Amino acid sequence: MKILAIGKNYVSNKEEISGNKTGNQIIFSKPESSLVRDNKDVVYPSFTNQLNYEIELVIKIGKKGKDISLEDAASYISEIGVGIDYTAKDVFNACRETKGPWDLGKGFDGAAPISNFKPVSNFPKLDDINFRLVINGEEKQVGNTSLMIYTFSDIISFTSKYMTLEPGDLIFTGTPAAGTGEIHKGDHLQGYVEGELLLDFKMI
Repeated sequence: MKILAIGKNYVSNKEEISGNKTGNQIIFSKPESSLVRDNKDVVYPSFTNQLNYEIELVIKIGKKGKDISLEDAASYISEIGVGIDYTAKDVFNACRETKGPWDLGKGFDGAAPISNFKPVSNFPKLDDINFRLVINGEEKQVGNTSLMIYTFSDIISFTSKYMTLEPGDLIFTGTPAAGTGEIHKGDHLQGYVEGELLLDFKMI
């Protein structure tokens, strides 16, 4: 099972999309051990003093594919959910300073809490899906897929040139351009997709 993620994939308004769509997608991966399922509480990692959150829609791959065309890419999505891409920012920055990989800052245990998934058929317009993050009752991030630089299809087609996508693979598709920030012990996170609460857990 692969867990892939795309960085810097949202803009604040649609007019910014074309200028940012250079073809150079930022793709990274997380290990399966980073997942937290079933709305279980997430343990705040002991090795960081700066844990940052990003809410993201997560697509699940439903069939095997390699070199997938842009036109066929959407048919490879079986389900959609929501998750948090956590970054241990201090660890992440230290890795970047030495030009090393991001794994320790992005792939630690608990770095990817995810919701249960909904069938893709529940979402007739993949380019118009609303999602948001609420922390301690306060709305922190609001997103809509119309503001993606690279669409679900763009991401699938691009990544499948480099690696075979297989059933069950997950792809975190990017966070809204505004609202990311730091999380603390005791914080209560709730992720909504089209108004439905799917992700609901606390940091402990």
